[in-house]
Amino acid sequence: MNFDIVIIGAGPTGLSFARALADSGLRVAIIERQSEAALENPAFDGREIALTHLSAKLMRELGLWDRINPEAISLLRDARVLNGSSLYAMNIDHHDGKQSELGYLVSNCIIRKAAYEAVKAANGITLFTDAQVTGINTGKEQALVTLANGETISTQLVVAADSRFSEARRAMGIATAMHDFGKTMMVCAMEHEIAHQHVAWEWFDYGQTLALLPMNGLKSSVVITMPAQQIQHMMAMSEVDFNREVEARFRHRLGKMKLVTTRHAYPLVTTYANNFVAPRFALMGDAAVGMHPVTAHGFNFGLRAADNLAHEIKTAHNKHSDIAAASLLARYEQTHRRATRPLFLATHAIAKLYGNDSPPARLIRATTLRIGNRITPFKRAVAGFLTEAH
Repeated sequence: MNFDIVIIGAGPTGLSFARALADSGLRVAIIERQSEAALENPAFDGREIALTHLSAKLMRELGLWDRINPEAISLLRDARVLNGSSLYAMNIDHHDGKQSELGYLVSNCIIRKAAYEAVKAANGITLFTDAQVTGINTGKEQALVTLANGETISTQLVVAADSRFSEARRAMGIATAMHDFGKTMMVCAMEHEIAHQHVAWEWFDYGQTLALLPMNGLKSSVVITMPAQQIQHMMAMSEVDFNREVEARFRHRLGKMKLVTTRHAYPLVTTYANNFVAPRFALMGDAAVGMHPVTAHGFNFGLRAADNLAHEIKTAHNKHSDIAAASLLARYEQTHRRATRPLFLATHAIAKLYGNDSPPARLIRATTLRIGNRITPFKRAVAGFLTEAH
């Protein structure tokens, strides 16, 4: 088999990248180990994705946005950052970013379904499901991808979008900076009595981190980060006990709370690849940058990477140039590193500081929050990162 581009991984980023290349005249293959039924009707996985204005714009251009029921899109109007037991909060107002809202909230499974449907409706894309990559070999003229069934695909470029624990990245010998926070993140959706006013919470409490992502109505995505043993205990609770436990952890600030979905747990690990490219090979999405969930920015970076690399490839193809030239891949890497590195480092620093409960750290945490709340340019910069309006 022969294709111009082979994408490993049919997650939202891989599918979006494939859709961005549709109608370009290039032959694109997507290799995915899941079944097609799982892609067609993705199961709820607990994750809610905070989308920036730029991401919404790119999704409209790719034909994803119109495939999502408007009722499944929640507004993220403002954000509030709390520390410890204090009621004091740093407020990030949508006006700080000069937008009517900071962004939008959509379930990961809904985005996955929209991306799959957009790909199935497009030309020039072949989807291989129930397929596993067992080998990648790249050379000067072409790359070879070997599947578990023994078939080999020749291609000009291989793009890996197969999670932060990417097997394709490892197969290519690309080292990755990985930080395990030693904690587990549990996510679910809950109904509550008190309205959230479409304000997202990030609450760095002592011994736990709580997040609230506002969904439409009196419902929110609840994220609780603690040591794995404590999360396992909460996962095993009856619904009645769980509801009471979460109410108490949120100090009853939302009134009565009720679980309305399944619960899901994920290890809190961040990754940042030392290189995003190799000869005839590129990383994208979580395979390139696995973000801490504190900013919920992961898929936004994936969309930017897809748009950037697709633009480079289509420009080269129209000029009858090599779509996997070293110079092209180098530009992609430089652009994506410039877009991701500052926020990745800032997020990491914040997570480490606000995850430290020692007395000196507690003092610094409270002080930095109050200082940040008073510096308008700082708040505007944060709002700019969150909204990504351009």
